[in-house]
Amino acid sequence: MEVEQRPYPLPSTPWLMQQTWHNMLFAHWPVSDIFLKAYLPEQLEIDTFDGTAWIGVISFKAHNTRLHGLPKFPFFHSYLELNVRTYVTYKGIPGIYFFSLDVDKRPVVMGAKMATSLPYRRAHMKMVITEPVVHFTSRRKDKPNESFQASYKQSTNIYSPAKESLEYWLLERYCLWTTKDNVLFRGDIHHDRWRITEAKASLHHHTMASFLPRYYFKTKPVLHFSGNKKVFIWPLQKVK
Repeated sequence: MEVEQRPYPLPSTPWLMQQTWHNMLFAHWPVSDIFLKAYLPEQLEIDTFDGTAWIGVISFKAHNTRLHGLPKFPFFHSYLELNVRTYVTYKGIPGIYFFSLDVDKRPVVMGAKMATSLPYRRAHMKMVITEPVVHFTSRRKDKPNESFQASYKQSTNIYSPAKESLEYWLLERYCLWTTKDNVLFRGDIHHDRWRITEAKASLHHHTMASFLPRYYFKTKPVLHFSGNKKVFIWPLQKVK
């Protein structure tokens, strides 16, 4: 297990859940840190790269989901997901803040809402692969104006981002932050260092992150692709 890339040690407690992420598209746009700050919990600070904040939309398929010491979940170990996130710090610790996590299976959404305070939502989703292109669509069930449709594929050889690069800063994140009743929680994850490619994508439709002015998404996104990533997830912990 690779740990040298982590900015802080692995949690001392056992991981809770394991899954593998497949056919990931990372689409990122630069945004105003001042504008984003209004949508974050007051405990968190916007993290920036060379003075610029970023928002990401990430599509993928989660597979082989299981709890520690147990086999994979029957019927619900595999599902599609679409995340909208930005990058934050708490007392200097870098992490991720999720604005939304859309999933295509109701039991997964219900279970995630019971176990976490993260903003999981149910969506109608589809992933169709016509090698080498991945076609992904999502439309939120209770808010159909939040939708996403893209076709994407890798466009370079696989590489590991350099430590000083934007993609390293965007991807090598090992915790998330969320709040419940204004109380801050931290969730840790772990995986090997990212091995990615640049991506070529056609974003046919994109109305996610509807709280942002649409002009932010008129700029050309920074696009990356990952074929698969095995991930370990720890339970949320209240920040004292």
